[in-house]
Amino acid sequence: MSVRLIWGAAAAALALSGCAALEPPKKNAPAIHVNEDPFPSTYVAYPGVPTAIRNATIFDGEGGQINNGTVVLADGVVQAVGGPELPIPAGALVIDGTGKFVTPGIIDVHSHLGDYPSPGVESQSDGNEATSPVRPEVWAEHSVWPHDPGFSRALINGGVTTLQILPGSANLFGGRSVTLKNVPARTAQGMKFPGAPYGLKMACGENPKRVYGSKGQMPQTRMGNIALARETWIKAQAYKRKWDEYYKNGGDMPERDLAMDTLKGVLEGKILVHNHCYRADEMANMIDMSKEFGYHITAFHHAVEAYKVADLLRDNNICGVMWADWYGFKMEAYDAIKENIPLVHNAGACAIVHSDDPNYIQRLNQEAAKALADGQRVGIPNLSEAVAWQWLASNPAKALGIFDRTGSLKPGKMADVVLWNDDPFSVYARPERVWIDGAEMYDANDPKKRPVSDFELGQPGEGDVK
Repeated sequence: MSVRLIWGAAAAALALSGCAALEPPKKNAPAIHVNEDPFPSTYVAYPGVPTAIRNATIFDGEGGQINNGTVVLADGVVQAVGGPELPIPAGALVIDGTGKFVTPGIIDVHSHLGDYPSPGVESQSDGNEATSPVRPEVWAEHSVWPHDPGFSRALINGGVTTLQILPGSANLFGGRSVTLKNVPARTAQGMKFPGAPYGLKMACGENPKRVYGSKGQMPQTRMGNIALARETWIKAQAYKRKWDEYYKNGGDMPERDLAMDTLKGVLEGKILVHNHCYRADEMANMIDMSKEFGYHITAFHHAVEAYKVADLLRDNNICGVMWADWYGFKMEAYDAIKENIPLVHNAGACAIVHSDDPNYIQRLNQEAAKALADGQRVGIPNLSEAVAWQWLASNPAKALGIFDRTGSLKPGKMADVVLWNDDPFSVYARPERVWIDGAEMYDANDPKKRPVSDFELGQPGEGDVK
């Protein structure tokens, strides 16, 4: 190369270097935040009138009892709770509750109403997306049929004012749950509890391994359950890291994955884990797995062996969601005992009565009564009807992340209230009146205040108390 060419090349290199030095550093495009609530609640409370119930026995839902008590409802919320001296607002509707009981509305944290309507046929069986053991991308609300007559039966027979609809338990990851107000609406969004966090339905034990093992695919065993769940959480952590990096530095948006979106929400603490799990050893395994991957289990559902690990539930702030006396219908339910709920309560853990059934949801007060009687029979101290109502109201509200708004009769909370015609722990008791957000949704003495779903219109018995 000649001297002239060498100098020319050097000059060109210097020129390029100078240009590069003058260019500003390349900036990433700012991150675009994904809409995490594409199906928002459209719930609007029904209209109500200021109401006062006097002379009733009150269970406040947090363990308190007031005899000859007064409850005042107005503007959709509980205004005041106290004794007979409590002033009544001028113009309020006054109801004499002598011989009757007032409680917060019952909250069922485990229902499939709407996804499995009652009555229902196979074509309406929309509760299990049993096409893969990992289906966190499905949302229960997209299967909810708001005209399921089971909703009104739960209201008028059971005093249920709020309920969580879960996808079924065929899958290790069954999808998102939704929390509903038990009101008539044209759409599931019209029932959706405003601001309630989503839940993720997980399952362990017999169901996933039976459903997929019978198809010759993983999981066929309990060790397969855990292995596949761990593999999925590893993917979820990697997915979360991509989005964390994107939200921090911008640039090219990662590809969306609806399944991983749900699990990312769990890892961020925005979505609560409701874990179907029967056996004590499996609950312990699931707790270990949650710690390995950094998420929290809110509640174990159907936890028939919760009494064996009640201390673990207490120490890890996990609720036990249980039946009063279901047992023996499959091997993992074989070691159930009737004292399960009171023993979990006595250990200092969060105990909840649930239904998982369109009939039992109408009698959850009786389920709690059975558990209360079993607990008292074995000598668990300080068990009373007022204490047991926590299993039906405040504890479920805590498990759903809505206790700051409902689940007990405290001033400022939603006026979700039931007036019972008798002691609700009696088999003879029935809801006489039910309010949701201060609106009277049912009155046993007024045929015009008996909700009827579109499905029942024109059918024999329309408007009856079922």
